[in-house]
Amino acid sequence: MNPDFETYRLGDEHEALREAVRALAEKEIAPHAAEVDDQARFPVEAQKALVKAGFQAVTIPEEYGGQGADELAGCIVIEEVARVCASSSLIPAVNGLGLTPILLSASDELKRQVLPSIAAGDAMISYALSEREAGSDAAAMKTRARRDGDSWVLNGTKCWITNAGESTWYTVMAVTDPEKGARGISAFVVHRDDPGFEVGPKERKLGINGSPTREIYFQDCRIPADRIIGAEGTGFKTALATLDHTRPTIGAQAVGIAQGALDAATAYVKERKQFGKAVGEFQGVQFMLADMAMKVEAARQLVYVATSRAERGEPNLGFISSAAKCFASDTAMSVTTDAVQLLGGYGYTKDFPVERMMRDAKITQIYEGTNQIQRMVMARALLK
Repeated sequence: MNPDFETYRLGDEHEALREAVRALAEKEIAPHAAEVDDQARFPVEAQKALVKAGFQAVTIPEEYGGQGADELAGCIVIEEVARVCASSSLIPAVNGLGLTPILLSASDELKRQVLPSIAAGDAMISYALSEREAGSDAAAMKTRARRDGDSWVLNGTKCWITNAGESTWYTVMAVTDPEKGARGISAFVVHRDDPGFEVGPKERKLGINGSPTREIYFQDCRIPADRIIGAEGTGFKTALATLDHTRPTIGAQAVGIAQGALDAATAYVKERKQFGKAVGEFQGVQFMLADMAMKVEAARQLVYVATSRAERGEPNLGFISSAAKCFASDTAMSVTTDAVQLLGGYGYTKDFPVERMMRDAKITQIYEGTNQIQRMVMARALLK
């Protein structure tokens, strides 16, 4: 047996990153998680801690002031923060989602205009694709952008925008040529101070209550012409390519939530006594824990494989990215539900974190493409 055999294990730098993020999360983020959820307030403590440590957007290249970390590192950050607070994990996750189209398709000038402020922690960025009547059918969007001299003028409404109101920058998809369908969609970067940009009230949600979700409005919103991402008409292509890279990050968030619930349930059944012995000594409970842990580990490996393939820029990422997001989020819902069950009546109270984790897990099956859409993507890849 060769202890130096490196195939199929994380490098030392990734393991060191995990240890650092876990220590930070447990010390600076976990103590505020219940209050953040209960008060539905933005996790300012988490934001400050992540920015101070440089974990708010680790995949920004060094040339733009970032850490230059790979996408696997980005997933590890999200996973470890989500283990204690899903709302807080949406700070690095949504930064990643919003900046990925810029990394993939924007000019160097636009990258230098936007990315340094996010890398420094002075700004966050959100992603605006969905509309009320264009969710899974994103190409049916109605938001329009028209060229007017040295500007683009946007009109329309986007919904389900994570961290809207907290973010400074917004990556926005809008129709520039209605006659061309999906090929008539372009991508833009909007600043919150641009004239004609407004943010709506917070949605009242089941979970991730510490991360605000709002509509954003464009009423003759005027932005400089150089804030288009890539060429006109390439926005939807960029959006799809972005999801290939970012769906595994939702998988990572789901894995983190599931791991947190598993850890809480394991600790509880070792201490809780019934019929004269610890609940964890009953075989039925042991089988539940074993299945939970097995699913979590399988989901983690799938997420790491998917994000590593995306980092390498492999072709045909659709199947593996959708599989990672789908399997991990289904796992999170299953594991958190079982965790509530294992804690019995206590699991149903807010005195323990598993009910919050169960509520938070649900959204991972919905956003960045419902799991029904993920299965369609996977099936089409198989049948192509």
